[in-house]
Formats: sequence, structure tokens, C-alpha cells
Amino acid sequence: MSTLIYLSILMLALLGTPIFIVMSAFALAAFYFSGVELSAVAVEIYRLASAPTILTIPLFTFAGYVLAESKAPIRLLKLSQAFLGWMPGGVAIVCLFLCAFFTAFTGASGVTIIALGGLLYPILIEEGYSEKFALGLITTCGSLGLLFPPSLPIILYGIIAKVDIDQLFLAGVVPGILLMMLLGLYSIFESRNNPRKKHIFSLTDMKQAVWDARFEIPLPFIVLGGIYGGFLTATEASAISAGYVLIVNCFISRDLSITKDIPKVIVESLTLVGAILLILCCALGLTNYLVDEEIPMKILESMRVLITNKYLFLLTLNAFLLIVGCLMDIFSAIIVVVPLIIPIAEQFQVNPLHLAIVFLTNLEIGYITPPVGINLFISSFRFNKSVIELYKVSIPFLILMIVALLLITYIPWLTLFWFNS
Repeated sequence: MSTLIYLSILMLALLGTPIFIVMSAFALAAFYFSGVELSAVAVEIYRLASAPTILTIPLFTFAGYVLAESKAPIRLLKLSQAFLGWMPGGVAIVCLFLCAFFTAFTGASGVTIIALGGLLYPILIEEGYSEKFALGLITTCGSLGLLFPPSLPIILYGIIAKVDIDQLFLAGVVPGILLMMLLGLYSIFESRNNPRKKHIFSLTDMKQAVWDARFEIPLPFIVLGGIYGGFLTATEASAISAGYVLIVNCFISRDLSITKDIPKVIVESLTLVGAILLILCCALGLTNYLVDEEIPMKILESMRVLITNKYLFLLTLNAFLLIVGCLMDIFSAIIVVVPLIIPIAEQFQVNPLHLAIVFLTNLEIGYITPPVGINLFISSFRFNKSVIELYKVSIPFLILMIVALLLITYIPWLTLFWFNS
């Protein structure tokens, strides 16, 4: 009887049934056949709902969506160009910074590509970059900011793994900068034969750009300064961010209408949040069962035959997570995979913060990993290009990000130096 039920659930998954239904069905069936009360699933959902950090997810997501829908991208683009446009590869580096900023606040790679792609792509082409480079850069940059606060995947990872979110925010800063530096150096290399005249540094343009973006500039300082200065918790920072961008964009710059635009933004942002929370609630019951049955420990015992040290474990983990990252969205992967790998990583004495950044970097790279990295399909839709073409243009960027991943994986200092001083 139990075999028939499990096969039926597997068949539902293969037929494309939403993942939260599959996980719920599996968890309920597993608890039922093991003789455990089904209320164990409801208890986990209640525990999630009562966690104070859960509020950061909808609030930061809302703030990011408001920024994306306003004219903030244009103002920040001009600001970045004024400060960086004079450099070799300056316009491409501007794209890196701008995309990283918006991905960090929205937590959604697709939002960045769709919202900013139409703005950045023609600028890159106009500046003399090849179509191949422009497509590859924007496709890659869609997920570039996931290691920077207040990234939604970082918050979700902290909730699932029970790791301090403020420390996770800090741990991701240097690895995130490393990724941007490697891509920035490649952008400078690509611009070496660019026939276009470089932008001339202008103090007047810089002052004007700073004035135009005067309300956007304080936002990261409010969030990061408040959290690391000890003035705000992550939850309080998310509430202030949401309130700040709402007031600025509706009542000061008046980019958005509080009656016409904000309801649409609320629906779009909370659709993403609702999907995440629904998957999370359903996955908690399944995770609880796997832990009760000591599934991670059984996996560890089988791995010990082949994996004998921490470094081999990390290499195997990277290969596994790159596959996971291109097959599952980042939120589902965090919810499903993290509880399984944490006990194994503990056995190999991998620092929890280091594990988190390695995990998130892998999934960030998974967005552009063929054959089914989600950024490839979003860019294909956004720019009306074949997915095969996107595979080709993303390869140089994929190689660079894997190099950064190996550095992050095998040099824990990049993640932990904040905490070793």
C-alpha cells in the first residue's frame, strides 16, 4: 500500500504537479506510515509563522519591487555612469553594480533581467560592446547580487539553517565583491578594442547625478549601517526600507501612484513571497520527517566510503549544488537541500557561515548553468533570442563564476575574516 502511494506521488511530480503539493503529500504519507501524528506538520508551520525574522521576506521584497517599478533604475544608472563611466569597461561595470543592487533588494533574478534588461542592453550596444557580450553580461548579472544584503535567499537560508542572518549578511560581502571584480576585469578586457570614445570624467555631471539620486543613495546605508551599527535588527531594517521607498517614490519623487501603481506592486511582490512561504511551510513537514528518520546521517555513512576529508566533501558538494541550482529555483533548493547537507557538513567541521556562502554561490551560478538555468530562459524571452544562443554567450561568464566559486570554497578566510579578528 505504502509503495503504491509513494509511486503515485512520484508520478504527480513527473507530471509537473506544483512542488508544494508533492512535498506535502510525501510528508503526510511518510508520517502516516511511520505512525506519527499528522499534527507534526502543522506544528512546524506554526513555528515558522511565529518566527520574527519571517517578516523580513515580504518587506524587503516589496521594497525591491517598488524600486524596480519606479524611475530609480534610471537615476542609479546615471549615478553609476558619472562615477564609473570614464573607466575602461566603465559602462559594463555600471551594469554590474546596478544589477547587483536590484537583485539584492528584490531577491529575484528574473525581476532584474526583465526590469533592467531593456534599459541596459541598448546602452551596452551603443557603447560598442558586441551583442554576444551584452547578452551574456545581463544574463549573468541577473543573479549577481544574491550574496549582498538584504538578499532574500540569505534571509531564507538563515531561517532554515538557524544561522544568524546579520552574520550571513556580513559573510557574503567579500565573496560578492570577488564575483563582481572577476566579471569587472573581464569587462575591461572586452573593452580593450572598443572603438567608442570613453566617457569624460565630469565633476558637474557627478554632482547632478548625486543630486538626482539623493533619495536612493541613503538606502543601503540605512539598512547596513543600522544592522551592523547595532541600531536595527534585520526585521526593523526591512520595515524601514519598505516605508522609506514607499514615501520617496509615491510622495517625494512621485514616480508611482499610491492608488494605481502600488496595488499592482503589492500583488507582484507578494505573489513571489506567497509562493516561497507556501513551499516553505510544506517543506518543513518533509524536512522534519527526514531528520526524525536520520536520513542525513545515513547519507553521511554512505559518503564516508568515498569522501574522506573536508576538501573532497566541498568539491563533491559544489558539483552536486551546481546540478541542483540549474534544476530547481533557489528558494526550493534552500528549503529542500539545506536541512540535508547541514548535518553532513558538521561532521566534516565546515563552518556554518562558510557553508552558507558556498551554497548560495553555487545556486547563484546555477541560474546560468545549461541546460535549464532559469536566467537563460528569462533572457531568451526578454531579448527574443534562442536558448542555444544564450548557452553560448554565457559560457565565459560561467567559467569566471566557477573560478570565483573555487576561491570562495577553498579560501574560507574570504567569508570568515570578519569573525576571526
